[in-house]
Amino acid sequence: MQPQLVSQLACEGVSVAFGAQQVLNNVSLTTTPGRVHALLGPNGAGKSTLMSVLLGLLAPDVGTVTLMGEPFRRENLRLVGASINDPAFYGHLSARNNLRVHTTLLGLPDSEADRALALVGLGGAGKKNASTFSTGMKGRLALAQALIGEPDVLVLDEPQNGLDPEGIAHLRTYLREYARAGRTVLVSSHQLGEVLHLADDATVIAGGRVQFAGELAQLGPNLEESFFRLTSGKAVQGGGAR
Repeated sequence: MQPQLVSQLACEGVSVAFGAQQVLNNVSLTTTPGRVHALLGPNGAGKSTLMSVLLGLLAPDVGTVTLMGEPFRRENLRLVGASINDPAFYGHLSARNNLRVHTTLLGLPDSEADRALALVGLGGAGKKNASTFSTGMKGRLALAQALIGEPDVLVLDEPQNGLDPEGIAHLRTYLREYARAGRTVLVSSHQLGEVLHLADDATVIAGGRVQFAGELAQLGPNLEESFFRLTSGKAVQGGGAR
């Protein structure tokens, strides 16, 4: 019998309210090292809020977050790479130098910045100032920043945005291989067709509540149909989140 893997990123019983608006209500999510976990839900479901809680950017009203199997500690964030919300860069610096800020802080060689840029299709744009980038290019630069140093945990919000079909396929292969090395990948995406090819497990939230948590295969061959059934309030019972 194989030993149970300790989740590198998880939360339990998380609730968040902004004034009278209950954004998250008793939400639990557990990832498994070696597997890609998709966080799914319609606009306004609370996905971005949950990611902010998981990264320590927002304190929940109720509930706990664990990182690397321990209660959340900010110093462990060095083991996490994230790309969520609106990316912020030094506009007067080139894309490469923006990444070099992070490689320097992490004690990594400049070649790591070049590797990350090439991975997201920005290898030829490294000398351009970030202020000149389109929204899609800024999204790719944010993804490159998250990949710096190959952290143990990746938290990515819509990582396919700004990528062409070839780039999406390349990223999919990279993220699956990345997880297979024993790391954790948590991805939020609206591209259900891509999720079907990328993820092993899924948590679906709607109305601030978990509607499904388990292996993606449990949702059946028609992910879109299952997604709309779940998010319309007709939830199906899934397995425990992995």
